[in-house]
Amino acid sequence: MEHVIDYDYGISAIDSGFLRPRLAAVHLIVEGGRAALVDTAVNATAPRVLEVLAAKGLRPEQVDFVILTHVHLDHAGGAGLLMQRLPNARLTVHRRGVRHMADPSRLIAGTVAVYGEAATRRMYGDILPVSADRIIDSTRESSIRLNGRELVFLDTPGHARHHTCILDGKSGHIFSGDTFGLSYRELDRDDRQFVFPTTTPVQFDPDALHRSVDLLMSYRPRAIYVTHFGRIGDLPRLAADLHRLIDAHAALGLRERDAGPERGERLRQGVEAILFEESARQGWRLERERLREVFATDIELNAQGISAWLDASAG
Repeated sequence: MEHVIDYDYGISAIDSGFLRPRLAAVHLIVEGGRAALVDTAVNATAPRVLEVLAAKGLRPEQVDFVILTHVHLDHAGGAGLLMQRLPNARLTVHRRGVRHMADPSRLIAGTVAVYGEAATRRMYGDILPVSADRIIDSTRESSIRLNGRELVFLDTPGHARHHTCILDGKSGHIFSGDTFGLSYRELDRDDRQFVFPTTTPVQFDPDALHRSVDLLMSYRPRAIYVTHFGRIGDLPRLAADLHRLIDAHAALGLRERDAGPERGERLRQGVEAILFEESARQGWRLERERLREVFATDIELNAQGISAWLDASAG
C-alpha cells in the first residue's frame, strides 16, 4: 500500500493523509497478532487505519491500545472516532490529557483560538469524546504490555506539558511524537535526514524540551519515530542539531520580548530566518518558496509558541 511504510520489529508508519502526503504518521505496532496505534491523526484518517489493519490481516478487535503522545488535534483529533471502531482498545494519555479525551470541549476551544472556528472544523471535523472507563493514565501506569511486548511511557514536557514518549522494549526504539521535532522527508538529502523543532503554542518550554531530548538520548535508541514523519536515525547528530535550534528559537524570543504590537510578525520573520539559515547550513535542496510552503504552518505555530512562552515567563 502506497501510504504505508513497513519497518522491522512489526512497526509501520501509516500516512494519515492530513493536509499533505507524509505530514503526519500514525504508527502501528504489531506483536503476535495483537496491535497498538501510536497517535491517530484526525477523523478522516480512521478509514485508512482500518483499511491498513485489514490489509495486514488484523481485525479491529485485535487492536489493544491507542497510545497518544499528546492531545494536540493533529495527533489525537481522530481518537474518539477510532475508539468507536476498535471495540477492545484502551486509550493511553498523559494525566494532563485524560480530561480532554473524556470531554474535548476545552481542547476544541483552544484549537479554535489558534486556527479559528472555520479552519478547525475543516481540518478536524467533530471531535468525539472517549468513555472515561476506556482511558489509561500513562503517567500512573509506567508501562503497558502488547501481547507481552513492553511499551514504557516517558514523561517528556517541553513541546507540551502533557507530552509522553514511548520506549519499545523489543526494539529499543522510541516513538517521540513532537518531542524530537519535525523531520519532513522533503528535506532528505542522499539518505541524510534532518530535524527542526516544533514550538507549537501554548506550552513551549525550551529548558524542559532540552531535558526531554536528553532523556530520550539517554536510552541510546538506534531509531526514533517522529509523527512528522516516520523513522529517523543518526540520532546523536540530530539531537545536537535539535538542541542548537531550540536555543535559536529561545534566543529569538528573548530578542523580541519587548517588541510590542510588532512582536508576532517579528517572531514569524525570525523563525523563517532560522529555517533559511538551517537550510543553508545543511544544504537542503528546496528553493526558498518551496521551503516556505512546506513549513508555512510550522513557521506560524512556532512563532505563536515562542510568544506564549514569553507571556508565561513574564507572568
